[in-house]
Amino acid sequence: MVPDGGATRHQSRERALSLLYEAQMKGETPDAVVAALAVAPDPYCAHLVGAVSEHGAEADRLVADASIGWSPERMAVVDRLVLRLATAELLDPDGPPPAVVMNEAVELAKVYSTDESGGFVNGILATIVEGLAAR
Repeated sequence: MVPDGGATRHQSRERALSLLYEAQMKGETPDAVVAALAVAPDPYCAHLVGAVSEHGAEADRLVADASIGWSPERMAVVDRLVLRLATAELLDPDGPPPAVVMNEAVELAKVYSTDESGGFVNGILATIVEGLAAR
């Protein structure tokens, strides 16, 4: 499916991850990085970055709670950002089904992080999804 803006949702997630990474490396907010772009990102990418800005603190708390014995500070930067992005997307009541979000996050982790990152991200997100379902 290609949403408005011409990018697939997978491409939008990839772009959102790159913007989150840029913000992390520059020590800026994701919103500031997006505002400085010469060309605005596609609408779904902008929505995802906005979701991270809106739900980032709660997403980080959920990730920290789900990663028993593994503090977020010890995680690879890309793993932490993939988890933040996916968790913010999971917190969106109008977002895609959790299985879609998890699958996309695992794929991003496999491509952009370490060989073990896919399984790591899957395990953390499975715990988060279970906790959100119990709410």
